[in-house]
Amino acid sequence: MKIETRPLAGTALAKAWLQGRPEARALFSRHPADLESYRSKAEEVDARVAQDERVLAASCLIGGGEHAKERLAAFVEKRGFVVTTGQQPGLFGGPLYGLYKGLTAAALARRLESALGRPVLPVFWIASEDHDWDEARSTHLIDVENELHQISLPPADWGDRPLYRIPAGPKVTDALTRLVALMPETEFLPRWRDLLERAYAPERTLPEAYEDVLDALLGPAGVFLVQSHQPDLKMRALPLLLSELAQSDAREAALAENGASIEAAGFDLQVPLIEGATNVFVQKEERRERIFRDDGSFRLRGSEEKFSFDEIETLATRTPSSLSPNVLLRPVVESYLFPTLSYVAGPGETSYLPQTAPVFAGHGMEMPVVHPRMSLTVIERKVEKVLKKFDLDIEAMDAPHERLAGRIAREQIPEDIQSALDGLRRTLGEGTDRLAASVSGLDPTLSGPVKSFRNSTFGLLSDVEKKVVQSLKRENDVALSQIAKAQLHLFPNGQPQERVFNPFYYLVRYDRAFLDELAAQAEAAVLPQE
Repeated sequence: MKIETRPLAGTALAKAWLQGRPEARALFSRHPADLESYRSKAEEVDARVAQDERVLAASCLIGGGEHAKERLAAFVEKRGFVVTTGQQPGLFGGPLYGLYKGLTAAALARRLESALGRPVLPVFWIASEDHDWDEARSTHLIDVENELHQISLPPADWGDRPLYRIPAGPKVTDALTRLVALMPETEFLPRWRDLLERAYAPERTLPEAYEDVLDALLGPAGVFLVQSHQPDLKMRALPLLLSELAQSDAREAALAENGASIEAAGFDLQVPLIEGATNVFVQKEERRERIFRDDGSFRLRGSEEKFSFDEIETLATRTPSSLSPNVLLRPVVESYLFPTLSYVAGPGETSYLPQTAPVFAGHGMEMPVVHPRMSLTVIERKVEKVLKKFDLDIEAMDAPHERLAGRIAREQIPEDIQSALDGLRRTLGEGTDRLAASVSGLDPTLSGPVKSFRNSTFGLLSDVEKKVVQSLKRENDVALSQIAKAQLHLFPNGQPQERVFNPFYYLVRYDRAFLDELAAQAEAAVLPQE
């Protein structure tokens, strides 16, 4: 097994930012490769975060590995900082990139702790208030026969109920049995199967189970965990959410102005701006509804219920879990609750974070330094053999199989056939050029039939070449099958493997050596240099 770093795929804005294009960099207040970015952000955090707030922040964190208590104590005593990242819960650990986020955050925190001389904790924010059951309930795995399988919990009409209020249910046992059955019988399988069985019991929620899995995988790297629905967090965040509602009119104008600047720079807005919408949701029994302004009061989109600000404040004070932030307010809530220096982001988050600048500013804060998560491709030995056999690289494999198979077949056309085809093309081209020049002096309208003859003849010749390629494909079925299987391992369903594969595919085969290699890749991927 070897692991290669790849460019982080994403939207035009994310790509332009990673390429260092000025129009994209101008949308981010600080650059992740510059240590001064983190130093100036540390000064901004110190100016507004009191010591007791660090005490409260530390009390919310779990995990963190072997020396967690000592590190939390040092974080409070020495006025530490955090590097955050996050993800919604995923079935059986979700896709690989969740691991990549956590390990990138851990490596960045270590780098910053050394550079700043102050404790820096990596914190993984589990988005337990997310309500997308359909996205969270599935995972993917390749079996020993190189077939891709989707393993899912049943669809359910949960409405907009948040994930932390939904038990996995009895079918999770069947899903886990299927997952284990698709894995090879290795010496490492019992350890990881036991972890999954403990975590994904029917009565537990996906956030609870995901927390256990992340603690086992990321805890040794020093990563702390927090679930977004924790009651103490919700209570601490309440003043900010209410302040956001109170400022919603001014906030909408500032977001629109900022959005216009982003579009003027040539980039699309990732989060649509809706007239009258606030950045706050109300979570009722079965529904999560966005709050809209309505003639000096507020209404809920969906039920159309109306509330005054005082009524919302009373509701939220009585039940703090009833209010939650939208995507533009969530990173602001994180920075409000934790002394955050940097956020480790995937391509989607990188694309929408510039839109949050007015929201941060409205609450007297600055955006954290946005740092890209690492993007990796794991190449197992059997896949590497195929790449070497056909002289292919990873980029070449990122193409539809038929197109790649056709390219390989064309490269294998025997020299005498290729020479004959090329010669015939050359002769036809030269001959029709001479004929067109000759007839044009006699009658200019004759150039049309000559051109039609030329196009038709070249089309027939291309058909002959395609039939040659198809014949070669039939002769090379075994080789092309090997390439198809390699593509499945590298780009399942046409996507990067990090967005599809479950991490236990590799853990069962390589155990903690896989995590150690990922951690080493993360150390090399962090951008600021001392």
